[in-house]
Amino acid sequence: MRLKLFQVDAFTDRLFGGNPAAVVPLTQWLPDATLQAMAAENNLSETAYFVKQGDSYHLRWFTPICEVKLCGHATLASAWVLWEKLGERAPLIRFDTRSGELRVTRADGCLWLDFPADPPRPCAPPPALVSGLGKPPREVLVAGNYVALYDDEETVRALTPDFRQLATLDNHGVIVTAPGGDCDFVSRFFAPKFGIDEDPVTGSAHCTLTPLWAGRLGRTSLRARQISHRGGELRCEAAGARVRIGGQATAYLEGEIELP
Repeated sequence: MRLKLFQVDAFTDRLFGGNPAAVVPLTQWLPDATLQAMAAENNLSETAYFVKQGDSYHLRWFTPICEVKLCGHATLASAWVLWEKLGERAPLIRFDTRSGELRVTRADGCLWLDFPADPPRPCAPPPALVSGLGKPPREVLVAGNYVALYDDEETVRALTPDFRQLATLDNHGVIVTAPGGDCDFVSRFFAPKFGIDEDPVTGSAHCTLTPLWAGRLGRTSLRARQISHRGGELRCEAAGARVRIGGQATAYLEGEIELP
């Protein structure tokens, strides 16, 4: 069996930036063990698989060690592949996922994800979070992930986490964030419990960051930067129970997977 494989750098307009995602279109679902094995072989933060169903697509995402409930950059990469490589002509792509229906459109030079908002609430800092980050944050909140707030971009950039400590946290990743110098806010994202020490650019984290910073800055339209080694640029819009996350993408490779 031969399967198409695309690797796309998401949330960037340049090759070798943003977050690389593998995208594997399927005509029918393969066993979960096979999907997980291919994701482990790709060894990227996410591999996305989709199957067409009527006028939408069933979409799933796998890290090298597990399936996840929501992934932004691999959703953006999947929509890019459908439009740019597979001849999709619909102006709006609908994905059926574990997080409900997700929509992707194109406007103003960006692909725009329509995702559920996940605003955070204050919480007591878990000891493993503080020790794992190495520098106490000014404030800690929690939603689908922990959020550690710092005073400035330089502090976030300089963090050198103890990933073994962060991996002992409950079923959460860790977003670290601060006001940006030439953007509205910056962030980094750590998820060693899911097999990803640091994710280069995390669309799903901005489901939490967008309502957080929109509330604190008093604006619904924001520009964000994830300051990982690769780095990525995101446009964010708060819309009540939803967020819109915009970004660009560029192709790295196209090939085939050979299965027995």
